[in-house]
Amino acid sequence: MSTKFYSAIIAFFITTLAYTQNMQEGFTYLETGKYAEAESFFETVLKEYPKNKTAKLCYGRAVGLLGNSEKAVGIFTNLLNTYPNDFEIKLNYAESLLWNKNYIDAKSFYENLIKEDDKSFPALLGYANTLSNLKLYPDALVYVNKALEVSPGNQNALTSKKYIYLGYAYQNQQAQNYDEAERLLKDNLALFKDDKDTLLNLANLYVIAGKFDNAETTYNTIANTPENKTLALNGLALVKHLKSKDKAALNISKDAYNTISNLNDATLIQHTKERYIQALIWNKNYKAAQVLIDELYEAQPNENWILALRATLNIYKSDFKKSVADYNRILENDSTSFDGNLGKANALKALGKYDDAYQSAENTLKFYDKQKDATNFITSLNTSFTPFWETKASYSFDNGDNKAFAVQTNIEFPTSTKFKWLARYGYRTTTNKVTNFDATSNDFSLGLAYQLLPNITFTGTAGVTAAKANTNDYTQLVTDLSFNIKPFKLQVLDIGYKSDVQSFNAELLNREIVMNNLYANYNLSTNFNLGWFTQYFYTWQNDDNARNLLFTSLYYNILAKPALKAGLNYQYITFKNQVPTIYFSPKQFNAGEVFVNIIKDEAITKPKAWFYELTAATGLQYIEDDSSQSTYRIQGKLGYKFTERALLNLYGTRSNIASATAAGFTLNEIGVRFKWYLSGVPGFRR
Repeated sequence: MSTKFYSAIIAFFITTLAYTQNMQEGFTYLETGKYAEAESFFETVLKEYPKNKTAKLCYGRAVGLLGNSEKAVGIFTNLLNTYPNDFEIKLNYAESLLWNKNYIDAKSFYENLIKEDDKSFPALLGYANTLSNLKLYPDALVYVNKALEVSPGNQNALTSKKYIYLGYAYQNQQAQNYDEAERLLKDNLALFKDDKDTLLNLANLYVIAGKFDNAETTYNTIANTPENKTLALNGLALVKHLKSKDKAALNISKDAYNTISNLNDATLIQHTKERYIQALIWNKNYKAAQVLIDELYEAQPNENWILALRATLNIYKSDFKKSVADYNRILENDSTSFDGNLGKANALKALGKYDDAYQSAENTLKFYDKQKDATNFITSLNTSFTPFWETKASYSFDNGDNKAFAVQTNIEFPTSTKFKWLARYGYRTTTNKVTNFDATSNDFSLGLAYQLLPNITFTGTAGVTAAKANTNDYTQLVTDLSFNIKPFKLQVLDIGYKSDVQSFNAELLNREIVMNNLYANYNLSTNFNLGWFTQYFYTWQNDDNARNLLFTSLYYNILAKPALKAGLNYQYITFKNQVPTIYFSPKQFNAGEVFVNIIKDEAITKPKAWFYELTAATGLQYIEDDSSQSTYRIQGKLGYKFTERALLNLYGTRSNIASATAAGFTLNEIGVRFKWYLSGVPGFRR
């Protein structure tokens, strides 16, 4: 070869070396995350050297890492066409598919790369990340571990492994495999001790699973790191609320709120303000919450989180129409909003718009598959419209020697959210050995309930009472027609007409006394825990007697969970004719009592758990012009919810409030009740 040729080769290598050294500045930009500078640098290089492979590769990486993944795919596709066997270009092309979220194509390409070199760290790690994005977490763990075998302790691989564990745990959480999710998160903590992200996911898992003590412990662990304390306090406040300790929740949230001036994280500041306002709402400090919400709204009038806070406040205040309006605004901003969809579902349910509530809850699940709150909401709503059968059996006796045994069965069969069929059968037998009276009655009725408007429901039943007594056998038509009306927020009014047969004891059944009742019930709730219930009956009977009955109760809600209230009751009764030898019929009867009631409602009790209710009352009664008599009343219920579809409870009553004779008496009743939902879901939604 000529001297001229050797000189050309030497000149080429010197130029290439100098050029590579000149590109070191661009390499540094890439290595330090200055992607905009790297893009500009390599773009300039390519203007002078348009065919330089290294510059093109680095330019593609800078473009992709800046977020223009589609352009990066194009750059690496062109490079791959020019250099089809270059493994480094193949790796970058695969990574660009990952940036562009072409996970299926990336998966196939990485599989071929691993066949080509099963010890390539970038190929193994890229494949693990691809599998993770496809939610194929078990396989992702296998390949990230293979990557770590090739490069032990590699920080990028360890970070990927951490997030694979988090994703795998979340997948199990969504499937309600809580034990497996907990195991995965604890495995992650074994690798990454006290990792904030893992601890937050673990605490959230415990909240969702109802393990509130574990959640509290986990948040306290997070709080041990000073820079995470506010974050942990926000979580602890929520846990206290879920444990029905709202005052403690407010105190904790106030501590977090007081740290805002020291925070630099805008997201954390927002969450802290949000939690504090929520805590005020939980404690019914509505005015303070309103002031803070108004301040936030004035500064940022269309922020979803502020609109959600205002909607929540209005739900607590029973201003459900205002809540729906805010949730609609949230959904206009973001149709996938969890708060918007499920919050709207709750507000619509409260307004009696059940079909729309179903739709909003199902919209939630479209965006948040198997989300527990949305699933539970639909389950609860389904229960309201699922056919059920309920049977009660009771035995009662009093110191007037009356004894009775009764069985009653009710069936409800909804055919839509607006309409349901009703059926009832009752059997009762009563005896009195002193008066030598005994009687048996059978009651059967059919009816329906129809929601005329979201706030008005009509219920009507009609049937017969067939009685057999000592000297009289007969059949009487009976009926009950009523309207349930919600005229304004926090108010419920029932008005109706009811006819039935006086059946307290055998002698009354024998007399065939038919009672026709016009009645009204009115209940007023407030946002400051006071409530007022009033009931009025006007009764006219076929024995030419008439009755006026007024009952009113003023009560105060002391606790929410379990529901605890106390109050004063007053009852007034007057009859047109006094026939005390036949039934309690004073010209004037007054009774007052103080009472306390505690209840764990069966409707909110989870399966495999107990529910209960206890009422105790004492007071005075005045019959005609007689001296006052002390009264007492004890009522109790204890039950167990076996599944979402079946429950059983015992109940009992003991009372000495006057009813049968002017002298008063003591009534005792014990019974058992069984309720069974005939299917898992409403028939019309299968």
